[in-house]
Amino acid sequence: MDQMAPASLFRRGQLLYSQDQTADALFIVKAGRVRVFRVSQDGKALTLAILGPGSVFGEMLLIGQRMHDSFAEALDDALICQLGVRDVERFLLADARIGTRVARLLGARVAELEDRLTDLALKPLHARVAATLVNLSQGSSAGGSRFGRAPSIRLTHEQLASVIGSTREATSRVLSDMAAAGLIRQGRGRVVILDVVGLRRGTYPH
Repeated sequence: MDQMAPASLFRRGQLLYSQDQTADALFIVKAGRVRVFRVSQDGKALTLAILGPGSVFGEMLLIGQRMHDSFAEALDDALICQLGVRDVERFLLADARIGTRVARLLGARVAELEDRLTDLALKPLHARVAATLVNLSQGSSAGGSRFGRAPSIRLTHEQLASVIGSTREATSRVLSDMAAAGLIRQGRGRVVILDVVGLRRGTYPH
């Protein structure tokens, strides 16, 4: 991918893509994390996805990828490869191995969104918070669990609230309950997972 489209550095908080962008572009995350979100008419942000290295996103009708009315911003300093339509035709679609990989990634994104919609519709807030923390702790976007250390998720309360469709205040209360139960430890812009099994079971007061 470096030869096809050299990675560009996007600083933390920098927008990669906005709802006003009309040109087809496909982005591949090489390092760092990217948040894809929408903004409602009242200014409330709803996070659609938090993407780590290897993730694909963007507006590319050629492969059925849409980002209408969405934004994408770097959550960390991130290295991003950007491809245009000609690049996709030349490199991705011409190589069945790469094309298959991209199709699997996009399919996984759709399945993830379906699961999140189900959670929003059916699960109470504490269960949505727990499920989101577990999912992020298992993915590359969580910061990882290296050398036996507990997985750490780099998100603020406000960012986590936008993922689960809640308010920052309500999300903070649930996180405080989880911390009191010994399931997590909170830091500045960071949640450390201490008991993944407990989060899955929901074994804490709520």
